[in-house]
Amino acid sequence: MTPPVTGTSAGTAPSPLEPLALYGAGFAADPHGHYRTLRAQGPLARVRIAPDVEALLVTDYHAALDLLRDTETFTKDPRAWQAGVPADSPVLPVLGHRPTALFTDGAVHARYRDAINDTLALIEPHLLRAEVARVAQRLIAAFSATGTGDLITQYARRLPLHVFTASFGVAPEDTERVVRGTAGMMDSAEDATAAYDDLVGVVSTLVAERRRRPGRDLTTYLLAHPAGLDDDEAVRQITLIMSAGHDPTTNLIGNALLRMLSDTGYGGSLHGGAVTAREAVDDVLWRDPPLANMGAHFPRHDTEFHGVPLRAGQLVLVSFAAANTQSPPSVLDPAVRSGDGAHLAWSAGPHRCPARQPALLMATTAIEQLTSQLCDLELAVEPGALVWRPGPFHRAPAHIPVRFTPLDTLHETDGAGAPEVADHVPARVGGTPNG
Repeated sequence: MTPPVTGTSAGTAPSPLEPLALYGAGFAADPHGHYRTLRAQGPLARVRIAPDVEALLVTDYHAALDLLRDTETFTKDPRAWQAGVPADSPVLPVLGHRPTALFTDGAVHARYRDAINDTLALIEPHLLRAEVARVAQRLIAAFSATGTGDLITQYARRLPLHVFTASFGVAPEDTERVVRGTAGMMDSAEDATAAYDDLVGVVSTLVAERRRRPGRDLTTYLLAHPAGLDDDEAVRQITLIMSAGHDPTTNLIGNALLRMLSDTGYGGSLHGGAVTAREAVDDVLWRDPPLANMGAHFPRHDTEFHGVPLRAGQLVLVSFAAANTQSPPSVLDPAVRSGDGAHLAWSAGPHRCPARQPALLMATTAIEQLTSQLCDLELAVEPGALVWRPGPFHRAPAHIPVRFTPLDTLHETDGAGAPEVADHVPARVGGTPNG
């Protein structure tokens, strides 16, 4: 009997190079420097994603496409790998097995994916745009009179939060628990497991309530779907949508705004219209995708992939950020790069993100609303002084402090100074699962 693959096993011949750590402040501050080092080792390189967990990271664009499309050689089921990983590992809230579209193959994956696709198909673009604009205006009004703000904590993080929680029918008093849960699990810090467990607790309560009393929200629709999801399956699909939608959408909005504020190539874009919101979002999806390293796959048997021996059950991740910025690859030719048809930020193959258009609509609308109202926004610190959130999976600034000309705007807020939350947003949601 073959012993289980442990989390620290590279599954290849011993390398003279120590695995490069993809966590901590050093990686967060200079991920592309790490990617350059990894590319020099070949299309796959050894990395460490937590102190006790190693993986192979695909940094080559064509190898990444081959991996994402190869359902014969690779499975999405992590359980063989997970058996050798410490139960308290901070990466398990993201990579550990659950009955969702992200960790299944074949007919099971199709069943979960159909339920997610049909639920997200309730999105009506014009209603989503109107709802995002409404929430954006209230968020902006909450700080526009001060002349200063944090575009992450006061805007980019709160906007998708309100749309998501209202769409699924989450009680207003639980919205902050949702944002802490989704952000905490992606940071892969010591409290990642507790953060995910609390998110599951919120959604479990919601699902139980909707079983008793259906409402006009996406949770009710998911529970009534012909896939016949049981309570745990429904909870896991909703937490997947929230975690793989809210946090990356926050990062996409924040990264695009930061690009427009800090990159000299965007000079005058905020008030002069030199660069559209969609162009800024597309640029970020190429250069700094909000999910930088993900796409976990596991060989079904011992094999060789792009010249690298792999062991059955070994963790192989895709660096969407490294593959997108590979140089000099044919895919980065400007003629090929136009639009989003070639970048890997939405993944590829059967687990390609099923809700790209709603995510783009949410991000571009959020940016358009902000820049049209606060058109002289500028960073309040030098770009090099910004702090980036740690963790191997995402690319996300922790804060974006800005200053601007204050607006004399009257606005209504709840008692805590936060914008009011809609009591229902039927069939409106943004962000995307990578399922």
